Amino acid sequence: MKRAIVSVSDKKGVVDFAKGLASLGYEILSTGGTAKALREAGVKVTDVAAYTGSPEILDGRVKTLHPKIHGGLLGRRNDAKHAAEMAQQGIAPLDLVAVNLYPFEATIGKADCAFEDAIENIDIGGPSMLRSAAKNHQDVVVIVDPGDYERVLEALRGGSVSQETRRELARKVFQHTSRYDGVIAGYLEAQDAAGAVKFPPLLTLQFEKVQNLRYGENPHQQGAFYRELSGDEPAVARGRQLHGKEMSYNNFLDANSALELVKEFRQEAPLPAAVIVKHNNPCGAATGATARDAYVSARDTDPVSAFGGVIAFNVVVDVAAAKEITAMFVEVVVAPGFDAEALAELKRKKDLRLLEVGTLHIARRTGLDTMDLKKIVGGVILQERDLGTIPDIRALKVASKRLPTGAEYEAFAFAWKVCKHVKSNAIVFARSDRTIGIGAGQMSRVDSVKLATLKAASSLKECVMASDAFFPFRDGIDAAAQAGITGVIQPGGSIRDEEIIKAVNEHNMAMVMTGMRHFRH
Repeated sequence: MKRAIVSVSDKKGVVDFAKGLASLGYEILSTGGTAKALREAGVKVTDVAAYTGSPEILDGRVKTLHPKIHGGLLGRRNDAKHAAEMAQQGIAPLDLVAVNLYPFEATIGKADCAFEDAIENIDIGGPSMLRSAAKNHQDVVVIVDPGDYERVLEALRGGSVSQETRRELARKVFQHTSRYDGVIAGYLEAQDAAGAVKFPPLLTLQFEKVQNLRYGENPHQQGAFYRELSGDEPAVARGRQLHGKEMSYNNFLDANSALELVKEFRQEAPLPAAVIVKHNNPCGAATGATARDAYVSARDTDPVSAFGGVIAFNVVVDVAAAKEITAMFVEVVVAPGFDAEALAELKRKKDLRLLEVGTLHIARRTGLDTMDLKKIVGGVILQERDLGTIPDIRALKVASKRLPTGAEYEAFAFAWKVCKHVKSNAIVFARSDRTIGIGAGQMSRVDSVKLATLKAASSLKECVMASDAFFPFRDGIDAAAQAGITGVIQPGGSIRDEEIIKAVNEHNMAMVMTGMRHFRH
């Protein structure tokens, strides 16, 4: 008689699978809740405790850790010595294992999870059985993924499971148990007597491969996309592609940058906002009465750079916005969603990639979603994501003699949100609802000011300037004043702050200091 051990936490599909095994003549061994569920469904089950002759002990912590189980899994069928030992010890071969593990990850994902609860949800017997069966997969079929039940049944009905499939299933087991152990290790590394640790002594990361990419940043580089295995913040990595060509390496980078910027405009009942990113820098951002208005204003910041860009919205895209988008070449559109008419319009562009990410929000203040990781040769550097915000722009220190006007305060708030997402040295010229000129990634701040002036597609009169870090010299202020800028928002903190303030006052500009910088490399 063939024998199978079926013991699962995720009971999806298990009853039908067990019935299928029973119809093929398998004796089914099981434990606890799985045995109960199968019996209630009319499946004949033998308790593992009855099979081994050893009762479950220690509140169920020891059930399957027994020679009759692991000997039955690890014994080689074509090894005469193994066969003789098994016969001498009264150990029968076990031919199939279907096991999935205590829900450790779901447990620690609960906001009120206590350390003791997490520890009790570390599975011991399950991984042990899976590893034993997977090691001996030539003789034992092992299933950890309920999605594999049906194809295994089909193969058994046809006579046997091929060695190729057995090896694939065994590989999935070790991937699964490796991840399971990694999640546990990561959790324990992030705990100490006082609670959670942000930067553990050993960093354990888990990502799953989603797809190979056509190439990396350049055609001579290979690339692939991996997704984080946990987290729930809306993200490009978790988005659903509704249409278009496969995402490229650069598409992922630009779409992520665009979405992270448009999240700055996620407040309740927000104005529609649109962001356009090119080569990982925003080239336009705006709010408007409608998604179309916001997009047009963002595009008009720098129409030349917007060509072939990546667009992100903070609202569902409607057909009016879609018609403006399809009037120009665009690589990707990212949004919480798309209405039916908008989808029909956008799908006229067969290569246009459409990503739906759901309602925007920022991750809770724990977990990898709140961190920023960069690879360097030989290591990684890890930091908190830059989630710094200014709740009340009017509460900032006014450093100038002239107080900002109401319009300038509104423009400061808008410009500061955008400046945070521009590569350093970053300068943003803006009004209260749109960018007018952006200077990104220059080695000197005055050159970023000059670039923003050069890129401005409309008058800079009554615009304000945001700078991601302090001005080391007054030349940036002088250049901005000459261009028509009337107000400045910047962190302050330079040894030449008095010189900067003097320049601002000479030009009758208003200036506020944030005390917070936003370097972005």
